[in-house]
Amino acid sequence: MNTIKEIPSKETYIVRQPVLRKGKPIESCIFEGDDLDTTHHFGLYKNEDLTGIISLFKQTNPIFAEKNQRQIRGMAILENHQKKGFGDALVKHCEKYCKDNKTELIWFNARTAATGFYKKLGYQIMGDPFEIKDVGEHYLMFKKL
Repeated sequence: MNTIKEIPSKETYIVRQPVLRKGKPIESCIFEGDDLDTTHHFGLYKNEDLTGIISLFKQTNPIFAEKNQRQIRGMAILENHQKKGFGDALVKHCEKYCKDNKTELIWFNARTAATGFYKKLGYQIMGDPFEIKDVGEHYLMFKKL
């Protein structure tokens, strides 16, 4: 059985590191704003095992007119659990949380390889690709709720 629940930021590191920061020190898994009251981390558990994570930051991107925005960061599913719908479940959980809290728009910087996944969930690309140092090429993506 799969369960999604809110977790402390430090519990995300065991999924962030192997998926998003492979071969990098654990410190690279700490994101600015991780421990703010307005930041929420959700973990997807398959049985008792944490297999996927997503973080939601109250962060405004000035490109968008909407006042109440949230940014998704650190979405990751452990490699042997990918392509099983867990990522969809986590993104949809965040969307429901955002709708319940009157968020008007969700945005994030998606790795180029992940843009197809997000497009299937109704997200759109804005602008040209850009490089994030030590991580790779990304696109700004968004969805109005």
